[in-house]
Amino acid sequence: MSPYAELHCLSHFSFGRGASSARECFAQAKKNGYTALAITDECTLAGAVRALEASRESGLPLIVGTEIRLVDGLKLVLLAENQTGYTAISQLITQGRRRSEKGEYSLTRDDLLSGLPGTLVLWIPDETPKSHDGLWLRNLFPERVWIAVELHRGPNDEARLQQLLALSRQLNIPAVASGDVHMHVRSRRVVHDTLTAIHHNTTIDQAGAYLFPNGERHLRSLKALSAIYPKELL
Repeated sequence: MSPYAELHCLSHFSFGRGASSARECFAQAKKNGYTALAITDECTLAGAVRALEASRESGLPLIVGTEIRLVDGLKLVLLAENQTGYTAISQLITQGRRRSEKGEYSLTRDDLLSGLPGTLVLWIPDETPKSHDGLWLRNLFPERVWIAVELHRGPNDEARLQQLLALSRQLNIPAVASGDVHMHVRSRRVVHDTLTAIHHNTTIDQAGAYLFPNGERHLRSLKALSAIYPKELL
């Protein structure tokens, strides 16, 4: 099996989205034989202390990061490579939170123009990726940006994989597997469904398209991952 570090994982510090604690995530990642785990709660580092404690308990290295979505829809995961990166991410989060109502944030491309020294960047393209977005990111973060390939056993997984690999070749941006993890095990999906319904002020029965279509956004085994992703992406 290829060694694997999960680079996109939300904990319950992503309120209404993450359905597991950092401790649960680290215990499961350790059990699965991962080499490291990134906790990337949305526009917050509030869970970093709990994540560090869980990392030390499990003996599995922590990668500190955050997930953000810019006002124009561009979705990124930022990973701190060192103390400089941690500082840059902290300052960015503060910017986004200060200009918004409590519980919200607002970030634009201008907020990234510093280049966020000390950070690594995952680009999570939408269903119809725009090449100019990739070019902008490649120029802003030279040799520090990857295209995140996140597959969850959907009916279009093969087409999505080929789409993102072609985009990777076209833009000369490397691709990497990541999981968009929202729970440590599949059985926690019932909790995630409940959180989602509460977030949208509805019932689970009426939540419909707000819910994930399956339970694949958990910390999957290396065997499961190797059956989904080409080895070079792991």
